[in-house]
Amino acid sequence: MTEVNRALLDDRPLAAYFAGLRLPSILQHALDRATGPSDEPLRLVRITAGVLLLFGTAVAVALALSGIAPRALQLVGLFWAIYGFIVGLTSGILEPVIDGLSHVLADIGLVRVGGGYSAIETLVVRGEVATAAEAYRERAQRPADRVEATVRRAALLGGPLGQPETALVELEGLRRSKLSTGDDLRVGVALVDLYDRRLGDPGRAMAELRRLIDRHPGDRSVRRLRHALAALKAEHLKAEHLKAEHLKAEHMESQ
Repeated sequence: MTEVNRALLDDRPLAAYFAGLRLPSILQHALDRATGPSDEPLRLVRITAGVLLLFGTAVAVALALSGIAPRALQLVGLFWAIYGFIVGLTSGILEPVIDGLSHVLADIGLVRVGGGYSAIETLVVRGEVATAAEAYRERAQRPADRVEATVRRAALLGGPLGQPETALVELEGLRRSKLSTGDDLRVGVALVDLYDRRLGDPGRAMAELRRLIDRHPGDRSVRRLRHALAALKAEHLKAEHLKAEHLKAEHMESQ
């Protein structure tokens, strides 16, 4: 199992929910099926152009073979030259521009609301993890930053600082407060990872997933959470089976 990090769940589409969450591979495969905004914002343009030009190619070939318009085959090369131009324009020029602009706007937004978390993340990179955790605790005092900062702090406490019990207390305290659907999902997924990976308690991890599913039945993430629950259950049963086989082998050797 790999380490959990930030950006767990919020009000964004589901793909963004788990973008920063590193889960066991079997869970990650289930959650990776989430459909949200693509990393290629103009992919739909390319797909649409490809479909239309493919249809045009089929029509041109049919006209040429039928003898109605023998020169229609000349259009095929033109069609795919147009497609190549569209692909080059969108993937080589427009998407990088859009991506760069989005980062600029995001940075501006972070500065306006108080500087974001880049300064604290820099502390983590430098190895000053305890200082970073304390900085997150201070940021959590702000109502607008409470959930985000607490989840980030819990990831440090449960991971490099080796204090999963403290992280558990803080996350469960946050869960008991009044949270939006998105925030409840974020905190819940953080707890799932903490229970399963840091505390070695897959039973509570599965119980938390069931709580999220039951509490938010209409949320678009429910189907993905069910996939995660089934995957975690299968992984747990497999581990229990291997453990039982190992104990049985030891018992037979001792006789």
